[in-house]
Amino acid sequence: MRQYIIRRLLQMIPVLIGVSLLIFFILTLAPGDAITSLNPHATAEQRTELRHKLHLDKPKIVQYGYWVKGIVHGDLGESYFYKQPVSKVIGDFIWNSFYLGLISSITTILIAIPIGVISATKQYSFFDSFFTIFALIGISIPTFFFGLLLIKWFAVDLSIFPVSGMSAPGSTATGLSKLCDCMYHMFLPFVVLTLASVAGIMRYMRSSMLEVIRQDYIRTARAKGLREKVVIYKHALKNALIPVITLLGFWLPGLFSGAIVTEQIFSWPGIGPVQVIATNARDYPLLMAIAMLLAILTLLGNLIADVAYAVVDPRIRLK
Repeated sequence: MRQYIIRRLLQMIPVLIGVSLLIFFILTLAPGDAITSLNPHATAEQRTELRHKLHLDKPKIVQYGYWVKGIVHGDLGESYFYKQPVSKVIGDFIWNSFYLGLISSITTILIAIPIGVISATKQYSFFDSFFTIFALIGISIPTFFFGLLLIKWFAVDLSIFPVSGMSAPGSTATGLSKLCDCMYHMFLPFVVLTLASVAGIMRYMRSSMLEVIRQDYIRTARAKGLREKVVIYKHALKNALIPVITLLGFWLPGLFSGAIVTEQIFSWPGIGPVQVIATNARDYPLLMAIAMLLAILTLLGNLIADVAYAVVDPRIRLK
């Protein structure tokens, strides 16, 4: 296991080099640059001086070299829009997205997997039909529409939850009071994220479990007189989890990438709105740093998923 993980980590190095090349050249080859967006009223001399300072007057391959050199030394550059180091900008916002995504993901797993298992074992029952309809609704409703509906119902009409933000304006709360205030503001975006996730994972789990319980070894287990709970939760569940683990492997980058639409609707100070602002402002250092971070997390998520396969299925051996 240890050798496999080390080998996979070493294999990530050339992949990340290729990804960095793609990210850099795709972003920098876009029309225009950040100089015009930052100060449209600047003189030609000022723009020329600023381009020279930021190495934008040099060939693309030279710019890429400066960027990689900065990454190697732990310098991700300075954000054109925020006028701060890129690492500080990312650190200020990304954890807000992480907290929201983590709570939503944990809730999704705790709800979707049991419902998917029960729906499969009680196929065509009222329980199965009800959650099939629920899943179709959850998958079909656009995120922005559902978010606006929750704001209309619970924030505007009933005034139960706040419209936006992460804390009350001017709040100086600390400790438990601050945590409660954050959870209170988080509830509506949490519901929006969780609904769509639960609907999708639940359907995957149901389909996977239905396929597994029809296998010969499950029939054999039942023929041996094992209790149904033992057959389902000890023999069938682990194999049924394998396709779901593939999906869960992509959740790691999702925890840090932010939910752009949801965070925009609820004005949640996460990394999602930062990406929108950086794109509009052509803030290339910030965009490239976020893209590279997500690429690294995607590779790590795949590695975690591969290791998890061996954990849930003893037939799989990592070599």
